[in-house]
Amino acid sequence: MKRLLDLFIALCAASVLIVPITLVAIAVRLTSKGPAIYWSDRVGRYNRIFKMPKFRSMRIDTPAVSTHLLGNPDQFLTPIGSFLRKSSLDELPQLWSVILGRLSLIGPRPELPSLVKHYEENISYYNIRHLIKPGLSGWAQLYGEHAHHGTSVDQTKNKLSYDLFYIKNRQWWLD
Repeated sequence: MKRLLDLFIALCAASVLIVPITLVAIAVRLTSKGPAIYWSDRVGRYNRIFKMPKFRSMRIDTPAVSTHLLGNPDQFLTPIGSFLRKSSLDELPQLWSVILGRLSLIGPRPELPSLVKHYEENISYYNIRHLIKPGLSGWAQLYGEHAHHGTSVDQTKNKLSYDLFYIKNRQWWLD
């Protein structure tokens, strides 16, 4: 039932958002060099790595590390990158991952492999969040006001508590 609900909502959203998605893609291409969409490795269900699409909000010469390690990641943003991130428009291509079944609409947000390794070493039970399919958004983002990724160990422990609550209580109607 959850998969059907995810698929139905993602298809409806994609059909309604096709014009904004196209306009954002054009804006990214016109304001910076490189492709409009980039594919980022993320850790999904059962610790499997998958490619997650996002609109590119950073320049193509940005170092290949997590943005929280860059010191001042804003220096690498494209002219519209800050707007894309603040408005979450950079997340729109992830509807494709929901349609393909790689993501659910709601579930623990998928992290970068390097961050997963770090959190697994420093947070007990962190790997439990990989027992279910990751989500386009998570319980922590919806109800805990947490960033998607790249936070401190203490913030991630708190975010994990939301993920574990969701895993324990998940039902299709809860989404």
